[in-house]
Amino acid sequence: MSAHAKRAFKYRFYPTDAQAAELSRTFGCVRKVYNLALAARTEAWARQERVNYNQTSAMLTAWKKTEEPTYLNEVSCVPLQQALRHLQVAFSGFFAKRAKYPRFKSKKKSRKSAEYTTSAFRFRDGKLTLAKMAEPLDIVWSRPLPEGASPSTVTVSHDAAGRWHVSLLCEDPTVKPLPAADAAVGIDAGLDHLAILSTGEKITNPRHERRDRDRLARAHKDLARKAKGDGANRAKARRKLAKVHARITDRRRDHLHKVTTRLVRENQTIVIEDLTVRNLLKDGRLARAISDGAWSEFRSMLEYKAAWYGREVIAVDRWFPSSKLCSACGALQSKVPLNVRTWTCDCGTTHDRDVNAAKNILAAGLAVSVCGAGVRPQRRTPGGQSAMKQKPLQREP
Repeated sequence: MSAHAKRAFKYRFYPTDAQAAELSRTFGCVRKVYNLALAARTEAWARQERVNYNQTSAMLTAWKKTEEPTYLNEVSCVPLQQALRHLQVAFSGFFAKRAKYPRFKSKKKSRKSAEYTTSAFRFRDGKLTLAKMAEPLDIVWSRPLPEGASPSTVTVSHDAAGRWHVSLLCEDPTVKPLPAADAAVGIDAGLDHLAILSTGEKITNPRHERRDRDRLARAHKDLARKAKGDGANRAKARRKLAKVHARITDRRRDHLHKVTTRLVRENQTIVIEDLTVRNLLKDGRLARAISDGAWSEFRSMLEYKAAWYGREVIAVDRWFPSSKLCSACGALQSKVPLNVRTWTCDCGTTHDRDVNAAKNILAAGLAVSVCGAGVRPQRRTPGGQSAMKQKPLQREP
């Protein structure tokens, strides 16, 4: 980690009509350049050739000179270059077998965003002005930036609910390792509860999606009744539905931030399961509850916050039989069905299924951590380790 951790600060802003038009053009150009570069790299891939970022950057210069996409010259070139860099990252993930082959960006479904580096914006006296704009953005500063902070990149986005956001990436001197703690905790992901800790604590899952299910159903019904096409009424109904989804997402993320921050502050070592959420979502009976718990986001937050504050996150192999092991004597049960919430071992110990699993997860993670073997990063997210694997630990630069 560098002298100071980099942290993104996200704010709402309200653009003028001219600014909204300029940003909308930029989003369209970013999508166009990304798709053109992806098409060029895909054609090269079919010929068993590889095209890198520098080659696509040269292509961008050529595209600007052709007659058809001359509008690429009307917006700042920096977000277009950043789109090519993002595509390079996507291909790096594909070649490293961390991700699927990059997909083309859709006008309606893809996220509308543009990234600006220092050469394409001016930040002075608390005012942010982007390239090609005469006036600063009208930002709602809901929380202050770190004192003396100077953003290195600025990302502007427009979501389906019609909200404009700006995210400023800054070095945050307040993010530094916490004093070492003696506590360690194992976490078992649940359905009725967001997480069950080895201490016996069960963290509530607010089930934000279920609480707003009636509102979602009405919004879906209203949208289905509108004539298909680009009509104003359908757009209004679509935006209304997006606002319900945004409300659910925001409230869920807020709860996850509070829970993960507390866990990271209180524990030196956090042990979790290496769950493949994508595969679990294929179970139609459980998919909705799993999505409402946002297990992937929960893990991601734990990992990056642990990296910030000098903590350790260990992920136990997904095939580890945490629910079938007796945490008291170590006996392995032949079968413990999902509907069995408590069970008694031959040693006489009665277990709460989830608390017992969390205790076993903690023990397995600490055992691997002590011997120092069999750990590896599970993803590009810093700070996460996966136990029970026969690969040495390698950290990305």
